[in-house]
Formats: sequence, structure tokens, C-alpha cells
Amino acid sequence: MQIVRDLTKFHIADASAVAIGKFDGIHKGHRLLLSKIKEAKKQGLCSVVFTFNPPPSVCFGWEQKQLTTLDEKEAIFEQAGVDYLVEYPFHKASADMLPEVFVKEILVDALHAKLVVSGEDVSFGRQGMGDAALLSKLAEQYAFEVCFVRKICLFGNEISSSLIRNTVEQGAMEYAAEMLGDAFSITGTVEDGNHIGRTIGFPTMNVKPDVGKLLPPNGVYFTRTLCDGISYQGITNLGQKPTIGAGYDVVAETFLYGFVGDAYGKQITVSFLHFVRPERKFDSFEELKEAIDADVQKGKAYFAFEESRL
Repeated sequence: MQIVRDLTKFHIADASAVAIGKFDGIHKGHRLLLSKIKEAKKQGLCSVVFTFNPPPSVCFGWEQKQLTTLDEKEAIFEQAGVDYLVEYPFHKASADMLPEVFVKEILVDALHAKLVVSGEDVSFGRQGMGDAALLSKLAEQYAFEVCFVRKICLFGNEISSSLIRNTVEQGAMEYAAEMLGDAFSITGTVEDGNHIGRTIGFPTMNVKPDVGKLLPPNGVYFTRTLCDGISYQGITNLGQKPTIGAGYDVVAETFLYGFVGDAYGKQITVSFLHFVRPERKFDSFEELKEAIDADVQKGKAYFAFEESRL
């Protein structure tokens, strides 16, 4: 996958199918958009994802944190087989761009679009003045096709990044996974910690989440962790280590069942499956050890039950 980043002047020579959107969370609706541009490759069109970086919602202060970091988005798009990812810079000039200019200069001239895929609620250009009706009209003028994807409903609600954000913030990880099409996850590099877990018999892989990453509530979770291409069951404490002291940044500390070795410096992905309990401060390391041991045993029962359902 080729990434076009921080450029306002670029050109893709091949005729393309372009999916446009914010793509925060990469939920089932977004994945449907990706499937549409992937199908268009059968007609000889290269696949392009167009999005803004940073997202307008962050620039305008509507949302300070994102469900999916830029690195995580890039990894998902690469895995989906996208040919080009355009991370168009969002600033005053691009925010003031007229919708007609956006279509002509970016979709038609720069991306050579023959198919544009978006949600029915698409908005683009200055103050979101561009909508599905205008995009359809301009598509006729510039001879490209448009495909508007309807919202996907789950349990009577339309799937949206906003709904998933609320769900994650409440710790309802199963519901979030249903909307995302995969478990909510954190990807990062394993850092050296204070080794408290190792001294009490539960060594952990410690990952500090990206500062721009939206997180579920602090607490203990049953998780799956991908390390060196192998998926491990485990438990994760997401929090600030209150038993050890004050002033710690939020860290995901993950104990893996059956892992042997050293993971320092490796990139891992921790997927949050189920909220177990809130983080709490214990009066002693002995109490902390007893609580972790109980969580580990509950986790084994949880995973055994999940495997029995397969």
C-alpha cells in the first residue's frame, strides 16, 4: 500500500475507486465501503481510501481522542488490500475548500476517480456544504459513478463511530466488538516496567497507549494479545497502578497464559474482550497478588467457556 501523506499536490495516474470518510473505529459500515472499492479492482480500478489527517473533529475540538490511531488505521487498510491511502492535511485552507473544488481538484484531477464510495450522510467541503445530492450531480458532470452505502443497524441502532465511542467508554466491549466487526484493541511497543508483576508471579507486557487513543474505563479485562504472530489468552489491567503509587500514566499491563520469553521492544496488539472489574488500590502487594490470581482463574474459566461454544 502506498501512503500519500501531508501533500496537497499529488496525482495517481491509474483510474481509481475512492472511499471517502473519517474512518474512526473502522466499523462494519467502513468495512462495507472497503469491500466496494476492493470489488472495483475486478474492473481494473485501483483502490483508494481518502481521509483527513488530523480528523476535522479533532481540529474543531468535537472529539479529542480517536478510536483508531493513525498507525492502526494504516495497518487495517494495508490488511484490507487498499492500494493507496491518502491522508490529506486538514488546515484552514482545506477546511475552506468549496465542495465543487474538492470534487474537481482532488477526486477527479488528483485521484482519477471513476467510482466514489461513501455513506449516505457524506459531507465534504466548506462547512460540510457538500452532500450526497451534490456529489451525485457532480458525478454526472465529471463522468464518474457514485455508490452510497446505507447505515448498518445492530440491535435496533445504526452503527456509527459516535455510538462505538460511547460503548467503549462504558466498558461494553462485547457490544463494541459487534459493531466494529473485531474486538477493540490497543497496539504498541512493550516497555520495561517496574517488574512488580514478575516479583509476585505474574509477569506482564506493558504498553503505554497513544495519547490520542480513546480508552475504555480503567480496570481489569479478559484479553487476547497478538505477539510475534501468535495469539495468546490473558488478562489486562488498564490503569495507573494505584497500589504502587500516584502519578503514573495509563498503562495496559497484560499477563499472558502460556507465554515464555522476553517481549521487550516488540510490537503487540491487545484486544479487549470483556470488562471484569474496576481498577482498585490494594493495601498490600499480597492483596494485589490474591486479586490477580483470582482474576487469572476467572479468565481461564471464561476462555474455556468461549472455546466450548465454538
